[in-house]
Amino acid sequence: MQRRRFKQTTSLEERLAEQAQRLREEAKTLPPGIERERTIRRARQAETGAHISEWLRSPGLQPPD
Repeated sequence: MQRRRFKQTTSLEERLAEQAQRLREEAKTLPPGIERERTIRRARQAETGAHISEWLRSPGLQPPD
């Protein structure tokens, strides 16, 4: 069995930022409650993931000695 490969057309940071934006828009339509809080939490996690990915790709990051 072979793995199917998929070439991404956008960077991980862009995809996470788009997902965070989409989740924030979705949260605006939800009534206050658990589902809204979960959606906002997922948006924050996507934003954090994008920031961490950018940080890891930064040229100033040095490997440990």
